[in-house]
Amino acid sequence: MDTHVIIMAGGIGSRFWPMSTPELPKQFIDVLGCGRTLIQLTADRFLPICPPEHLWVVTSAAYVDIVREQLPGIPAENILAEPCARNTAPCIAYASWKIRLRHPDANVVVTPSDALVLDAVEYRRVIWEALSFTERRAAIVTIGITPTRPETGYGYICARQDTVRELDEARVRRPSSLLEVAAFKEKPSLELARAYLAAGNYYWNAGIFIWNVRTITEALRAYAPQIAGVMDRMAPSFYMDSEETVVRALFPSCEMISIDYAVMEKAEQIYTIPAEFGWSDLGTWGSLHANLTKDDADNAVVGEGVHLYDCNGTVVHVSDLRGAVIAGLDGYIVAEKAGRLLICPLSEEQRIRDFEKA
Repeated sequence: MDTHVIIMAGGIGSRFWPMSTPELPKQFIDVLGCGRTLIQLTADRFLPICPPEHLWVVTSAAYVDIVREQLPGIPAENILAEPCARNTAPCIAYASWKIRLRHPDANVVVTPSDALVLDAVEYRRVIWEALSFTERRAAIVTIGITPTRPETGYGYICARQDTVRELDEARVRRPSSLLEVAAFKEKPSLELARAYLAAGNYYWNAGIFIWNVRTITEALRAYAPQIAGVMDRMAPSFYMDSEETVVRALFPSCEMISIDYAVMEKAEQIYTIPAEFGWSDLGTWGSLHANLTKDDADNAVVGEGVHLYDCNGTVVHVSDLRGAVIAGLDGYIVAEKAGRLLICPLSEEQRIRDFEKA
């Protein structure tokens, strides 16, 4: 199987200020204090699935050097620089058109660069199941995370429970868990999220997609012809010295639209695999606190020389400091980076974008 992986790494991670900044967003930071950045962990998960030369990163032109430094095994021509942010549909289209030029039969996984996966073995099993399906069928597969709570911060995938299918290839030993997708749902209210959880056929949308490169390029032609047209004009420059100049001139003319709106809500033959592999999008300080190792008082710390006294439910991220003493905080964020300091209640984390502008 000719497998390729597209890692989307253009976000600025504004909800994690001051740890994450537009100059160095969260995907390029050792958020977990494990010695590897989020994008490095993402690439690591796929090395048993495909070689480094089949990994592709689409990122802002401002981050190309960071990607090269953190992922030195990826060929330079596989690091695609967006001159401006145009959302995920143009991002995916750029990589897909370039892959198809030299790998017309490629099977492709698309993934964000900044999510957490605790069970990499199960993650790869699910990805292999999806790839086995899309290798033989002109279908789109998206990974649906089995919800554990009525989450209002995620989009949802509504699956048709009556369409559990088995893969018909004899070499597949286990029944497939693929379900046909009925609809994609936007971030719900708490009441609606509770209804989704009770229904049992709704899953968190992790933004992980699997398809054959022909399937996605043809879908973009059908449902996002403006973007496809721009890609066709850019394509003669791919792998040439002129590529950067051409992309800089033409890519900004792409419609700014997500792959969900451009393709997923319109296409047919869309399936989901319900999965449980310890996933989190790590989109907030609260989600980071939930996924870090905690002490007996529910405090989570990243950084050396941090001493907590009478603190509870607090997350501390001060990897640039040589030491810190923190006392008497209950449910707080304490974060320092490059001389910028944030101290605020976890309950106020939705205001961090406003704090950043102060």
